[in-house]
Amino acid sequence: MTTTLTDNELHDDIRLLAELLESTIAEQEGEDRLAMVNEIHQLAIDRREKVPGAEDALIDRIAKMTPEEFSVAIPALSVFFDLANTAEDTHRVRVLRERTREAGNSPRPESLRSAVYALKEKGLSVDEVAERLSGLCVDLVFTAHPTEAKRRTTRRLIRKVRTGLQQLHSEQLLERERDRVREKLSSDLTILWQIDQTRPQRPTVMQEVERGLFFVKELWQVIPDIHRELRRAIKEAFGKTDWETPVFLKFGSWIGGDRDGNPFVTADVTRNTLSVLRTAAIQRQRESAHELYRMLVISDRKAKLPQSIRLAVSEAYDRWPSIRPILDQISPNEIYRRWIRVIEYRLEQSLEAEVADRTRRAAYGSAEELERDVRLIEEGLREHGGDRVADVYLADWLVLIRTFGLHYASLDVRQDSRVHVEVLTNIFKQTGLCDDYSALNEKERQDILKKTLDEQPKFFVSDFEDMTRETLALFRLIADTVRSSGMEPIGGHVISMTHTASDMLTILWLWKWAWTSTDETQGEPLPQLPIVPLFETIEDLNNGADVLNELLIDPVYEPYIRRDGKAQQMVMVGYSDSTKDGGYLAAGWGLHAAQRRLADVTQKHDVELVVFHGRGGGLGRGGGPAARAILSLPPNSVGGHLRMTEQGEVLAERYDDPQIAHRHLEQVSWATLLVSSQDETNLDPKWVELMESLNDSSFKTYRQLVEHKGFLTYFDRATPISEIENFPIGSRPSRRRERKSLSDLRAIPWTFSWTQSRQMLPAWYGLGSSLGEVIDKDGPETFQEMYAKWPMFRALIDNAELALMKADMGIARRYVELIPEGDTAWEVWSLVENEFANSRDAILAITGHDELLGGIPWLRDSIHERNPYVDPLNLIQIELIRRLRALDAEQSEANEQKIHELRELCRLSIQGIAGGLRTTG
Repeated sequence: MTTTLTDNELHDDIRLLAELLESTIAEQEGEDRLAMVNEIHQLAIDRREKVPGAEDALIDRIAKMTPEEFSVAIPALSVFFDLANTAEDTHRVRVLRERTREAGNSPRPESLRSAVYALKEKGLSVDEVAERLSGLCVDLVFTAHPTEAKRRTTRRLIRKVRTGLQQLHSEQLLERERDRVREKLSSDLTILWQIDQTRPQRPTVMQEVERGLFFVKELWQVIPDIHRELRRAIKEAFGKTDWETPVFLKFGSWIGGDRDGNPFVTADVTRNTLSVLRTAAIQRQRESAHELYRMLVISDRKAKLPQSIRLAVSEAYDRWPSIRPILDQISPNEIYRRWIRVIEYRLEQSLEAEVADRTRRAAYGSAEELERDVRLIEEGLREHGGDRVADVYLADWLVLIRTFGLHYASLDVRQDSRVHVEVLTNIFKQTGLCDDYSALNEKERQDILKKTLDEQPKFFVSDFEDMTRETLALFRLIADTVRSSGMEPIGGHVISMTHTASDMLTILWLWKWAWTSTDETQGEPLPQLPIVPLFETIEDLNNGADVLNELLIDPVYEPYIRRDGKAQQMVMVGYSDSTKDGGYLAAGWGLHAAQRRLADVTQKHDVELVVFHGRGGGLGRGGGPAARAILSLPPNSVGGHLRMTEQGEVLAERYDDPQIAHRHLEQVSWATLLVSSQDETNLDPKWVELMESLNDSSFKTYRQLVEHKGFLTYFDRATPISEIENFPIGSRPSRRRERKSLSDLRAIPWTFSWTQSRQMLPAWYGLGSSLGEVIDKDGPETFQEMYAKWPMFRALIDNAELALMKADMGIARRYVELIPEGDTAWEVWSLVENEFANSRDAILAITGHDELLGGIPWLRDSIHERNPYVDPLNLIQIELIRRLRALDAEQSEANEQKIHELRELCRLSIQGIAGGLRTTG
């Protein structure tokens, strides 16, 4: 398997790994099988180079392949992508480090240092910059959406390969050590070849929790580095040294809390998730305490130690007698170590305490308590000449305490609004308040919710069954958690498919019931559980500001979110379902316009708006470079506070390597700080008017496609949706409900299917026709100006351009040939083919390039170089689907084993294509 990459170091790495892979295949499968793989690859290269007869020869060769041959060819191509991706990531780290070295004392582009200097150049004083930074909050929420097709076992082995490559680039390595590294790489590749590449069954929710936690743990070393660099930037730019860096990075999770359409996320699972997060965080804080205990051996014979620490230790003796024998083992001269041992003891007690028992014994009730104890050490050191010690050993830990606390990440809960309606319908009917709440109109729903909020009917959870009992148990769990640990472990309560104000009042009603239904909280004020509407269809995005306006003047809801004169409202906007509902351009503009309207409404009512961006990994779900996406947001909708999902596949891509994680987090923080410091006053109203016009025409074009009578057949037959729905890559079903409808199909398998078939349709369809109409009539000049000056429009075009580049209509046509001739679904293919050409032509006219990605030649070349490896996987997948569907049509029990075998091979092809394209959905 040859490579044509031009970068020398990267080329050498890929060539080495390809040679090791070939040796592994020959050793494990035989030279004839290796020759077969190379034959297919060479035919794919010839096809790309338009060698006469190459495509027919490739198709014919694949059609004659046996399952045994497939079982070698698919893993060979798939593992090659795993190795090539690893080499690229390793090279990226090398490039980042080299650029940092070359920059010297200059700020690295797209870093917090560069943001600080940019603000200084705009004329901001140190106090003004400090104020901007104190208002900065970047909250990244990890999810377990079924977009990660690779097993954790595979990830671990690939990580070992990455480590091996890094070692080989060390100039300090002796030749015998270099040989040893190569031997280990060969050994790891042998194991990688012999494992099951796909999961034998779907992961459980708790397995997904553990996977998400792994990536959060990796950030333990990264977060302090970022804050340290920010302190350095402030010192360099302004000479200010007495300023404490605000903790601006926060992390949340949906894993174990997102029950929208996932029956496996129960109240018990959420309870276990909270426990796992808490246990992991406390263990890590305890490790940090012990590291400090080993280092801070300062004696009062050599240095003056603070009286405050002595008093604190003395109080610990009195409060917790069981700690006395532990502290007596430590020299009384080492008072810092004694106090650190008190902290360790309290963390151990916190680890052992049960949810309902955390107020007893020495357990920490909150991260603030832990921070206060650690602050005593820091203050003591700084008071007596230990500033350097505090800077090195205390500052980082304090950042980690304030970032991760005792729970690592706040856990969101998400549920469909229809479930809440069903729950209240059952409650009101059971208690005689209303025969059918679901049948009421919006005003009637609001009336009964408000009327009964302060005098709720009495009922027992055991009175109900199924979803109602489960939902009530969940709200009780949230109330118990808040009582014992405060709001720290709890994130927002996200309402999928929010349509009306009553959808949010429903959560307030259930939360009030959960908080007041036990004697423990009678008379206590109702804590502010964040109630988060999720607007995710085009219609709901258009109406979202009106819904919010209604609530912000509501005499029941507005006082709930306003405390001490301040109010904050989080609103989530969905990129995935809006694109599935209205198409790429209509969704992109709909999201942008919705955020501007939401910002106007909250500003009018003196409410801080926090927009929660439900971005996916795929380009058709709001994916693409995160920093570019943030810079394209309406500045008045950010205000220094950004909340954004980090979904499925991007977790490994962004957080698997600490240095890449560092770069990602600094770019996201840089972009958030800069966009919050901008304004949109110079936005040309004619551009907005033009976008509204484009929105209408694009939406119409897209809806004509999905409402075509042959569309459902086209989607079912010309993509691998059926195979993806059976792929065990996530705990959640692919549809919200059992019925086979487009509306209930989740946006993730929707995008995944279009990606696998190389159509990439959600990331561009509807764009070309709407842009083309204007270009044909008035020329491209206005769009060219918008592209140059408006980040939102530039991001819209750039992401579509990348999607078009990754798409391949030649391969897509082969999928379409799975549709019987004469079927009306063929009319859909004509629409897709024409719109692809329109979109490509429009984008080239706007960018002024002769070919797609003409302005980013390295990315264009990378895609070209990957195609000869991806193409045969697609063609193999098509052949497997053809055989599968033929056997399914026979409905013979004798074919069950063949069907099972083909499905496993098809799953392998799905994984390989995802690796080749570096995206799923």
